[in-house]
Amino acid sequence: MAAAPGRSRIVPLIVACALFMENLDSTVIATALPTMARSLGTDPLHLSTAITAYLLSLAVFIPLSGWMADRFGARAVFRSAILVFTLGSALCGLAQSLPELVGARIVQGMGGAMMTPVGRLVLLRSIPKAELVGAMAWLTVPALVGPVLGPPLGGFIVTYASWRWIFYINLPIGLLGFFLASRYIPDVREPATPPLDLVGFIMLGAALSGLMFGFESLGRGGLPAWTVPALLGGGALALAAYVFHARRAAHPILQWAPMRVRTFSTSVLGGSLFRIGIGAQPFLLPLMLQAGFGLSALSSGLITFAGALGAIGMKLAASRVLRRFGFKPVLLLNGAISACFLASFGLFGPTTPAALMLSVLLASGFFRSLQFTALNTLAFADMPKELMSRATSFSAVAQQMSLTMGVGVGAMVLHLARVNAGREELAATDFWPAFLAVGVVSLLSVPTFLSLPVTRARR
Repeated sequence: MAAAPGRSRIVPLIVACALFMENLDSTVIATALPTMARSLGTDPLHLSTAITAYLLSLAVFIPLSGWMADRFGARAVFRSAILVFTLGSALCGLAQSLPELVGARIVQGMGGAMMTPVGRLVLLRSIPKAELVGAMAWLTVPALVGPVLGPPLGGFIVTYASWRWIFYINLPIGLLGFFLASRYIPDVREPATPPLDLVGFIMLGAALSGLMFGFESLGRGGLPAWTVPALLGGGALALAAYVFHARRAAHPILQWAPMRVRTFSTSVLGGSLFRIGIGAQPFLLPLMLQAGFGLSALSSGLITFAGALGAIGMKLAASRVLRRFGFKPVLLLNGAISACFLASFGLFGPTTPAALMLSVLLASGFFRSLQFTALNTLAFADMPKELMSRATSFSAVAQQMSLTMGVGVGAMVLHLARVNAGREELAATDFWPAFLAVGVVSLLSVPTFLSLPVTRARR
């Protein structure tokens, strides 16, 4: 399909802006958590649910996005995703309690789950192949710039305005995006769409919700004693039911077939363990700097954004490193280095110079970015074309679930450290066990890469 004059530039820009809004929102909220907790009259640790609810919603609805785009058209679904995300942002800003905020974040996650994969699909189906490389490059911009701007912007808003504005700033962006998408994005869709696996979708959603909310609440005393075992048990039963169903369904919503490709399964398994540790960092680090060290939200944001700067620096060198040394040595050595850096954050204290923290975070972001690049490249290196879409959905769900587990692990260990000390308020000494725990989980990913052959990235 040939793109209309100017469409090869404006369509990628519209998609990139929508994804930028999503990436910015997910990084801004971490810096604002302590202030939001005081405003809503709740424990800062309980606000981890606001992060995990969003990630869980992404994981549940991402498998549905491809089918919806094929069935109803990419333009309609992409516009709807922007509206749902914008509505969720407005509801977050209006929330007066933790349950209201969690519900609004779930709505946001439903919109975000549609924006990313459908936006990528829009580009693949509407831009000529000769111009596709330049168009797809726009999709890397939100992932790089959002984490850099998010922490300092969130700190600035929380320090000089209300935390509610971190959500309200999405409203004009979302409305503009809806208008531009309506005008410029083509209505591409597949002529034949298989029936929706509604039963499988419900089973999988129940399984992921029960397991993740149960795990996120484990050992933290926020729910009645019977609730957590019920959530975990119900989630496990729903997952077993889905596996049984998927083996017999003609078009299951999430398929196991990509896991039979060794490089993909290694990337998913090792990458999930690595992301569990890394997923806790955006939650733990701002909380430690503000609740533990007493820094302002702005000062915290100006420190934590250093990791994103390091990640951008590695993006320029990652392909050369992988071509020079190969996937296996990089994943083994770099994975261990990244895990050690993560654990070392627990050595920070109230008197640690800001320059030292910035340097450590910058280096950590550098190595972490290299690990993610290697994992993401390895995952699809040997994937047959006929399994590519299924592998994309499976990988996206696994990534979101591991990030959710990371926040849960960090919050649980932090809670246990505080309870063991017999305090109601968080203190600086409560954070080193949490960082050590998530660092160890990330380190456990390293042995999974031992079975890989020694191969180098293709030029």
